[in-house]
Amino acid sequence: MRFELFIAARYLRAKRRQAVVGVITAISVFGVAAGVASLIVALAITNGMRRDLQDRLLGSTAHVELMRIQSDGIRDWRPLTDRLRQLKHIAAAAPGLYGQVLVSRGARSGGVMVKGILPEQERTVSDLLSTVTMGSIKPLEQADPPQTAEDLPTNRTEPPLLIGYDLADTLDAKVGSSVMVTSPQGELTPLGIVPKYQRFRVVGIFHSGFYQYDSSMAFLRLKDAQALFGEPDLVSVISFKVDDLYHANRFGKEIEAAAGPGFLTTNWMEQNRELFRALRLEQIVTFIVIGLIVCVAALNILIALTMMVVEKTRDIAVLMSFGVQPAQVRRIFLLQGLLISVLGTAIGLALGYSLAWIGGHYRFIHLSAEVYSIDYLPFAPRWIDGLIVAVVSLSVSLLATLYPSASAARIAPAEALRYE
Repeated sequence: MRFELFIAARYLRAKRRQAVVGVITAISVFGVAAGVASLIVALAITNGMRRDLQDRLLGSTAHVELMRIQSDGIRDWRPLTDRLRQLKHIAAAAPGLYGQVLVSRGARSGGVMVKGILPEQERTVSDLLSTVTMGSIKPLEQADPPQTAEDLPTNRTEPPLLIGYDLADTLDAKVGSSVMVTSPQGELTPLGIVPKYQRFRVVGIFHSGFYQYDSSMAFLRLKDAQALFGEPDLVSVISFKVDDLYHANRFGKEIEAAAGPGFLTTNWMEQNRELFRALRLEQIVTFIVIGLIVCVAALNILIALTMMVVEKTRDIAVLMSFGVQPAQVRRIFLLQGLLISVLGTAIGLALGYSLAWIGGHYRFIHLSAEVYSIDYLPFAPRWIDGLIVAVVSLSVSLLATLYPSASAARIAPAEALRYE
């Protein structure tokens, strides 16, 4: 062991003549540990929020969507979809017809965005259909049963509808419940525009865990949506899944060019840019605010070392009279502060990653999905965050040791030993 490190470790372990020095040293260690652990947990939470929101968004929406500019929709969607599906980097494509409707059951109602789909194709671009927890999507894949002559219009088979978990809770609807769907795109009559309405049968309830979709999204067959909105053989978007979601913007431009003039694409990054920007800003602010704990701990290190220099003035003078150089004295106290910081950082990293693992594994912290879009607090610790936090902690602590170590190096042996 180097001479300076040996003396630094000995000073750190030695019994204090002034108990307050030992107390402040212990507070410094625990202060650094608390700051590092808090940073690890906070960064794990922000990373988890960003990861879970991104995963759920990507699982619930397509990577790229193609639509018409200044038009009601896409009428030649079948040949267009088949042609664009052959483009490079396109993994899957599916047509869809969106519309805003009012869904009601008795006295309960709610505004809902419905999407008419072809289920076998929709499953290739979105995972929402795979999150059905009650009922089944099979009725959406089946054609209408043939109607007999005895079937009256009021007794016709109700078309199937798939709704979100929170929407089902709002409507107090279960699998098998009948709901009324009212479209504002009604028919023109002598009395004005009369909204169109149709009864649907709830055949399934999906639960993605993403409140935005679970509370205001529903699926029905494409032909039923076209009949409800009075748009025969028309779709509003063609959704695509690409092989590299982080290049969705570039692939969207290629799809636009292949589709021809009059088309526009949007992608998942453009639709959620503000959300991810806010999460990134939150991560930076969290790092700065909680990082102040480490700065406070560094001030404790400065106080502890300053008091240590005062307490060890006679010992330093003796060492210097034996030939120890001022630079060596400076390194003794630099290493002592570094040992305090390393010990606190190691404890903080172990504690922080343990808490993050426990929180991520057991998910014992629940959130309000209406506010946070997800129903539990996610944790996603990364090793790179631990490295950054450790470097910052050691650097700040090292800066705090500069003044007391320089003061120790300036001690004059003759003056310190004059009255001994």
